[in-house]
Amino acid sequence: MDYPLVWFALLGVLWAAYFATDGFDLGAGMLLSTLGKTEKEKQAILESFGPLWNGNEVWLVTAGGATFAAFPAAYAVIFSSFYIPLLLVLFALIVRGVALEFREKLESPAWQAACDAGILFGSALPAFLFGVFFGNIFRGLPMDERGFSGPFMELLNPYALLVGVLFCVLFLVHGALWIALKTEGALSARAGDFARRFWIPLMAAVILFVVGSGYNSRLPVAFFQNGVLLIFPVLTLAALFAIKVHLQRSSYLKAFAASGLSILLLMASCFAGLYPDLLPSRTDPAFSVTVSNAASGVYTLKVMTIVAAIFVPLIIFYQSWAYRVFRGRISPEEIGESSYL
Repeated sequence: MDYPLVWFALLGVLWAAYFATDGFDLGAGMLLSTLGKTEKEKQAILESFGPLWNGNEVWLVTAGGATFAAFPAAYAVIFSSFYIPLLLVLFALIVRGVALEFREKLESPAWQAACDAGILFGSALPAFLFGVFFGNIFRGLPMDERGFSGPFMELLNPYALLVGVLFCVLFLVHGALWIALKTEGALSARAGDFARRFWIPLMAAVILFVVGSGYNSRLPVAFFQNGVLLIFPVLTLAALFAIKVHLQRSSYLKAFAASGLSILLLMASCFAGLYPDLLPSRTDPAFSVTVSNAASGVYTLKVMTIVAAIFVPLIIFYQSWAYRVFRGRISPEEIGESSYL
């Protein structure tokens, strides 16, 4: 068995699962004050993802741990290259978690407004910086024999910023569909209208990403060298158009499923285009961090594969159970004095 390839694929699955799950609550967090016109509507939005957001972040922790254990050389380059952005992501997620957990602890409009700002900040910044992170990987890093050799500001290049915007818009639509699916009344209708309006900016961002990738990334080259891989971007576009079709019918469950599928397929497209590189070098391909030169030993990967075969299904089972338990819709009018918080 080609264990490095298995773990490259599993790493893609972990990142895709994280963005498909935590993506909707990041989007809902960004939309808290935009769609929540009253305090009860804001509480309904928070309760729609409140019992789930911390479980969704398990995928992020798992992806980080898998990178450290399976590809330690790549992990070292990532944290030396993206130290400041990743530190900002961590800080933003901490602010978001504190704001979510303590928002209802004080009955003070000023405190709740501060927490709302924290939720917005802690949702928007990670979404944007994750896009910048992957945009730089798709573009290729300035690496030589010493590793990352470029200034920090080079990470904020136009292509990476474009991918950051794409992630934000994608999560906004995903979050709006979640709110439309999980709430009732005017709030649900407002969220559905928002998703319909933002589908066009989403497609515009996708088109710009495709065009930008043609000039700034090796991803298109990989697809044309191996035509079979084109199935991933084709299915991604099909899923994005399926969102529009189901939105026109106000079928929010199917639209949300199509949105989640589009995120999974988008990440599958990108990882398929990257292989065999984990961190391609824009300076010289000889300095790229690849699946083969970054992987741990075969014994380590074999043990990890056994552990993953046991625990990943358990994570999926637990999350499926949690989603089933909290599958009901929430009416803002029925929000009481207490909430899950």
